[in-house]
Amino acid sequence: MNIKGKHYRTIWVKKNDKRVIQIIDQRSLPHKFVVENLKFVEDAAQAIKDMHVRGAGLIGATAGYGMYLASLQAPKNNFNAFMARAGKQLKNTRPTAVNLAWAVDRQLNAIKQSKNIADKIKIAFETANNIADEDAEYCRMIGEHGLKIIKAISRRKKGAPVNILTHCNAGWLAFVDYGSATAPIYAAHDAGIKVHIWVDETRPRSQGAKLTAWELLNHGVPHHIIADNVGGHLMQHKMVDMCIVGTDRTTYTGDVANKIGTYLKALSAKANGVPFYVALPSSTFDWKMRDGVKEIPIEERGSEEVVYMDGLHNGRVEKVLITPKGSPAANYGFDVTPAKYITELITERGICKANAKSILNLYPEHKS
Repeated sequence: MNIKGKHYRTIWVKKNDKRVIQIIDQRSLPHKFVVENLKFVEDAAQAIKDMHVRGAGLIGATAGYGMYLASLQAPKNNFNAFMARAGKQLKNTRPTAVNLAWAVDRQLNAIKQSKNIADKIKIAFETANNIADEDAEYCRMIGEHGLKIIKAISRRKKGAPVNILTHCNAGWLAFVDYGSATAPIYAAHDAGIKVHIWVDETRPRSQGAKLTAWELLNHGVPHHIIADNVGGHLMQHKMVDMCIVGTDRTTYTGDVANKIGTYLKALSAKANGVPFYVALPSSTFDWKMRDGVKEIPIEERGSEEVVYMDGLHNGRVEKVLITPKGSPAANYGFDVTPAKYITELITERGICKANAKSILNLYPEHKS
C-alpha cells in the first residue's frame, strides 16, 4: 500500500533496530497516521486486544512478532516456560481469529528445533518474518485469482463499472499487504478494469467507513460509503454485481465467521441472485471445526463501542455518546455465514466451492 507515495506494510521490523517491531496504530485512522513501537510481548498482546491492529492476517503476523519479542525477554534459565506463557497470553487476547493461535503454535513448534537459546531467538525472528512475508504473498495471489471473476463480470457488462459490495475491512490494513477481499479489487483497478465499491460503514467500530474507504481513497478506487442497512436495497435494484468479504475463521466445511452483519449481507445476496465471495489465505482455515454456527467462538466486546462514536471535530478526534445514558448495549463482534450462502471461496491456491470436498481438494495435506 502506498501512503503519500511511500510503500508501507502494516507491520515491520524497525530500521536499524531489530529489537523493535513497528505497526500502524489503526485506532487513529483515517484522521491521523500514527506509527507505534512494540518492544515487549505485552505490547503486542495489548495491540491485538485493544485493536491497534486488527484483521485475521495482521493479528497472526503481530502474534508471530510478539513471540519473537518474547524470545528477547525470556530468561535463559526458564526460556521454554516463559515462551509458553507468552503464547498463552497472546492467544487469550481475541478468540475468533484462528490466525492468532496458528501463528503462536507455529512459533512454539519452530523454536523446539534447537536447544541453543541464541538459535531459538534467531529462529523466532526468521519465523515471524516468514509469517509476514507469506501473508503478503498469499494475499497477492488471492488478488490474481479473484481478478478473473471481476474480469468476467466486466466483459458481461461490456466494460461498464463492476459494482462490488464489501463489509468491514478485509483490506491491506487487515493483513500485512494487499488484503484479502480488496486484493482482487486493487488488481482489477490496476489492470484498468472499471470498478466501483459500495463500502459498508460496518458499525459499531466503522472499519468500513474509516479503514476500507481510506484505503480505496489512497489507491484511487471509486467508491461510496453506505450505511450498513443499505446493501439489501442496492441488491434488490440490481446495483450490486458481486459481494466480496473476508473472514476471521473458516471451517473446512466452508462456514465463515466474519464481522457482525456479514450473515445478513449473504442472505440478501442469496435472495437477489448476487454472487457472494469470501477471500482468505489458508492460515484462516480451521481444519478441526466442522459446524461453524455451533463451534466457532464469537467474541463479545465492550458496550462502549456501541454507545459511543468518535470523529473529527474542529481538528480534534472526539468521542460522543449517541445513546440514552444508562441504556445497556450488547456487542457481538462476529457472526457465522453458513456455507450454503457462499458462492465460492478465493484462496491463494485458487477458487473453490464452500464445501469440504472442494476445499480439501485444494489442500489435500489436510484430508486426514
